[in-house]
Amino acid sequence: MRILLDTHALLWWLAGDAALTITARAAIADETNEIFVSAASAWEVSTKHRIGKLPGAGPLVVDFARVIARQGFVALPISIDHAQLAGSLRSEHHDPFDRMLVAQAITEKMAWVSNETALDAFPIVRVW
Repeated sequence: MRILLDTHALLWWLAGDAALTITARAAIADETNEIFVSAASAWEVSTKHRIGKLPGAGPLVVDFARVIARQGFVALPISIDHAQLAGSLRSEHHDPFDRMLVAQAITEKMAWVSNETALDAFPIVRVW
């Protein structure tokens, strides 16, 4: 299965945080799954670190690509198609990072590891 990690799922995975459910943890650890991390997550972590919302993310901000590669995850760039869909999604959910991740999951036909139930109306499989 191809799986896209929400930013919080990535952070909780890296920290070994118990907030990541057993189901989500098993899906990420399953070596038959291909795990993707979006450029939007790098943007979100860097932004939130800069404004003080993720003070402990310094090492990730410094070398995001290397950290995810060490985990065996695949970097997912943002394409024009992703951006166009993210901007046109009809939803009351206004978080631009989540909207981008959902658009990428839809476009790339990936499951999404996230606790964001507000986006369940979209045609994606949410693993949690």
